[in-house]
Amino acid sequence: MGHFSKAGSLAVVALMSIAAVAPQQVAAPAREPDVIFVATRQAVADGMMKLANVGKNDVVYDLGCGDGQLVMAAARAGARAVGIDIDPQRIAEATANVKAAGLENRITLILGDIFDPKVKIGEATVVSLYLLERLNIQLIPRLKTELKPGSRVVSHAFTMGSQWAPDKIGNVEGTPIYLWTIPKP
Repeated sequence: MGHFSKAGSLAVVALMSIAAVAPQQVAAPAREPDVIFVATRQAVADGMMKLANVGKNDVVYDLGCGDGQLVMAAARAGARAVGIDIDPQRIAEATANVKAAGLENRITLILGDIFDPKVKIGEATVVSLYLLERLNIQLIPRLKTELKPGSRVVSHAFTMGSQWAPDKIGNVEGTPIYLWTIPKP
């Protein structure tokens, strides 16, 4: 995975290159994904954006963006959004969904490994997650060092374990959602 310095230009490259590849021709991930893909229901995605108080001044990064539901919810809430996924098939699906929703001008999709330090997340004011608890825990040092104090982290279904208690807990149609705020050093 390369270093991505300009998200806007990358969006065009990612959207153009993925759109030109037929689904059966999409390459395999650089390594095995850490989780199986399970789609986020729109009501849960919208609830996560509401819990994180996402608005027009936010930049939302979805780590493990899957089919793009969370980045599209962020864009509909007025934010600029960046989705990162290691699986080319998920990026292809997200690209198609973003295009179908007419949100290409608000969303950047990156084929990359969320655990690779070359994939930068520091511009995010909100990070959304739908990973397993052990992966959320693995991301804690990165979240706390790369994000600015006051940035928010919102997770679908999984906590940060006993290492980091959530500031708020919500529930959308029986699904728990969690919110943390990056503390001041």
